[in-house]
Amino acid sequence: MAATSTENGTAAAMAKISEKIPPVAHPLAKEPTEIASNINYHAQYSPHFSPFKFEPEQAFYATAESVRDRLIKQWNETYCHYHQVNPKQTYYLSMEYLQGRALTNAVGNLDVQDAYADALKQLGHNLEDIVEQEKDAALGNGGLGRLASCFLDSMATLNLPAWGYGLRYKYGLFKQRISKAGQEESADDWLEKFSPWEVVRHDVVFPIRFFGKVEVHPSGSRKWVGGEVIQALAYDVPIPGYKTKNTNSLRLWDAKASAEDFNLFQFNDGQYESAASLHARAQQICAVLYPGDATEEGKLLRLKQQFFLCSASLQDIIGRFKERSAKKDQILWSEFPSKVAVQMNDTHPTLAIPELMRLLMDDEGLGWDEAWDITSRSVAYTNHTVLPEALEKWSQAVMWKLLPRHMEIIGEIDKRFIKLIESTRPDLEGKIADLRILDNNPKKAVVRMANLCVVSAHTVNGVAQLHSDILKSELFADYVSIWPAKFQNKTNGITPRRWLSFCNPELSRIITKWLKTDQWVANLDLLTNLREFADNSELQGEWESAKLASKKRLANYVLQVTGVSIDPNSLFDIQIKRIHEYKRQLLNILYAVYRYKKLKEMSPEDRKNTTARTIMIGGKAFATYTNAKRIVKLVNDVGAVVNSDPEVNSFLKVCFLYIFNSICKF
Repeated sequence: MAATSTENGTAAAMAKISEKIPPVAHPLAKEPTEIASNINYHAQYSPHFSPFKFEPEQAFYATAESVRDRLIKQWNETYCHYHQVNPKQTYYLSMEYLQGRALTNAVGNLDVQDAYADALKQLGHNLEDIVEQEKDAALGNGGLGRLASCFLDSMATLNLPAWGYGLRYKYGLFKQRISKAGQEESADDWLEKFSPWEVVRHDVVFPIRFFGKVEVHPSGSRKWVGGEVIQALAYDVPIPGYKTKNTNSLRLWDAKASAEDFNLFQFNDGQYESAASLHARAQQICAVLYPGDATEEGKLLRLKQQFFLCSASLQDIIGRFKERSAKKDQILWSEFPSKVAVQMNDTHPTLAIPELMRLLMDDEGLGWDEAWDITSRSVAYTNHTVLPEALEKWSQAVMWKLLPRHMEIIGEIDKRFIKLIESTRPDLEGKIADLRILDNNPKKAVVRMANLCVVSAHTVNGVAQLHSDILKSELFADYVSIWPAKFQNKTNGITPRRWLSFCNPELSRIITKWLKTDQWVANLDLLTNLREFADNSELQGEWESAKLASKKRLANYVLQVTGVSIDPNSLFDIQIKRIHEYKRQLLNILYAVYRYKKLKEMSPEDRKNTTARTIMIGGKAFATYTNAKRIVKLVNDVGAVVNSDPEVNSFLKVCFLYIFNSICKF
């Protein structure tokens, strides 16, 4: 009876709203009243929930679909434009994308945030509350994924023809919880309902083969056959540029098996698992980001993920190249590198190299030399680590089992590289064992993925000047002596939209006021013009006020989610990144222990002369990485001691932020 009463009350409230704001489709609305009507239209005619509900969750989905209306028009126009112009297009392959919430970014880049705030107010909601309903897309974990997302945003803003390719992980890495035992993991539920931003492309499906064998034909051509074949289905996410009509795509692949792969006879015979075994294996591929690889099954699954991304993306890229070719009956493959740039974000997409070779030779009929020329002029590699032990290596046995044709191709690349060294650089012959791609150590034969990238790519870059210098002088020094022009630097940046303009509106308004322009949002070089006001007391006061306002918001949020009260006037010392022994969280927490002990040794009067400090550490430790999980527990245990000590807790607090993906809004 109570439920019926609530539903009637909600229905009456919705009816009252609809009287004032009729549910009318206005997909390109700019005025708040028309936007409100479009939101109401989606609430009623694009229903995902029970009728008449318009609580914050329902309001979020209706608002997102209203924003998506506008994006889809720009999206389609962008695709048509590039299809007609046929420029060289960048294809960014990455196993991770740490996108963050899309609604704030979309309305900000479309420059309609004020209009949407007014529209939602008319519907009885607050934009900030609605934004809070969105779940982070669980497609990434750390800096590698955030870099990928920043690149997509920047390339869209710069009107560059660029697409991202990734996997549509259903459960992400994991959802992190902190208990007395330390970090606990559970499946991320970001797709438990649905994502309003993605558009499934039922017409974009590609076959992906695993296992099998290589057949050699009388002509000498080779063909990979047998094994198991699953389908890669495309889901597209729009990436709008800032104040531009350019809207690029992030294409995410999901894995599925077809109806033909369901054995109805076995199912009716009670063999339910066997009947749908390929469907179950397909679902595993995009279930989790970085599944545990301590077992051979785990290694196979990770390798499947990497190949699945590479093969689906390259089949799509080749299909688009053919579609845009002037003479569809006579494809000029020599033009491929002038139309396609494949950027591999770290070594996870390395299999793009042998897969592109395979597709060109086995499917398109090209010879080795032509296929190699095309491949080596089309792929580039971004390195993310200078630690030799962190460079990705795959067991040759696992590779032969899963990808026999690709191991043949990798072996041929390796053989030709060795011949190149022997014929042109005899001084390096003593180093061939380290430089070659295949490490044939009988105890553990592996494929060195970074070596394959360096040998095959036309360009190799680090992500900071110091990093790139170390690559050239140490890690890849001998390769540099062979191909000095191949190595360059691309310093990691950020998108000033998400990381300043949208997440810190108070500071953004101050910057715009003093620069007398908001053009800095797309051109950070303009910030140097603030130097002339560096000693201006009025600017300094406004700056400090904006900073304190943001610190208060963060302090309130930390209290809400962790229960720890922190002083917004204290110095905030924040380290948020993946938990790892080499990323220095352990050093940071040992410093906190040292500071705590020094404060305990001080007299009350001496403590008053110190700067109060709040140390915040956040990040996820990989589920099977024992030492990283110990660091998480140590941070929490130190925090429990420090924060409960009345002598010290006014001068030092230690918090673990397990909600770190959402911190960017502060």
